[in-house]
Amino acid sequence: MNQVYEKVNNCLKSVRKVTDFVPKVAIVLGSGLGDYADDIKVEAEIDYHDIEGFPVSTVPGHAGKFIFGYVGSVPVVCMKGRVHYYEGYDISDVVLPTRLMKMMGAEILFLTNASGGINKSFKAGSFMMLTDHISTFVPNPLMGPNIEEFGTRFPDMSHVYDEELQDILRKTAKENDIPLNEGVYIQFTGPSFESPAEIRMAKTLGADAVGMSTVVEAIAANHMGMRICGVSCVCNLAAGISPTPLTHDEVQQAANEAAPKFKKLLTESVKKFV
Repeated sequence: MNQVYEKVNNCLKSVRKVTDFVPKVAIVLGSGLGDYADDIKVEAEIDYHDIEGFPVSTVPGHAGKFIFGYVGSVPVVCMKGRVHYYEGYDISDVVLPTRLMKMMGAEILFLTNASGGINKSFKAGSFMMLTDHISTFVPNPLMGPNIEEFGTRFPDMSHVYDEELQDILRKTAKENDIPLNEGVYIQFTGPSFESPAEIRMAKTLGADAVGMSTVVEAIAANHMGMRICGVSCVCNLAAGISPTPLTHDEVQQAANEAAPKFKKLLTESVKKFV
């Protein structure tokens, strides 16, 4: 048995010792957005530390636990805190939670993150729906022997972000008077923020927002046949665009201020997914 598959399977066994809850939607909450989990009708919680072999979040603002419950009538599993490549984990561990949630039963993955705005029309605290991504600057999580239990060797990446889910997000944002930009997200490894030259490069490549997560999770989920959507909270303007130095505190503060609209968009969208 492939070691990566075996590790994910062992994590699933640890989860099943605590709960047999089967989610339909998996939600990953980014920096400063963890409070959303407070609005879920909770059935069970599992601390990452209690899952055998599971990578643990080390970043402020990432609590580090799974929340199982309901958004409306929709069964969900919510990651309150994710792990990042810059924390020192192997890329297979970074996407392990995504693979695990699929093995729990989740069919849809809703990714969120805090990002830096490259598109000059974006403002701090605004939202961007992901329509595509650029993964060139991070390791591909599918490198190495293909895990047939997960998916095909060469998965198509033409439509990673599900068009029907995008339509639901657009409609929900409009119904609730929530401005929703659309664009391309680029992932760098971090943990340092990008240099002005790197932001100019990313802009030339066609990116609208930049961050340190999400893309590798989307690749792994797409490999496993999940339907994917994503919303980025643009928490600051990227280097060379912002007149002030970038800080993680700034990111968290902007995310916290945007949280009420984020919660509304997420909740009302998820209710329509299933």
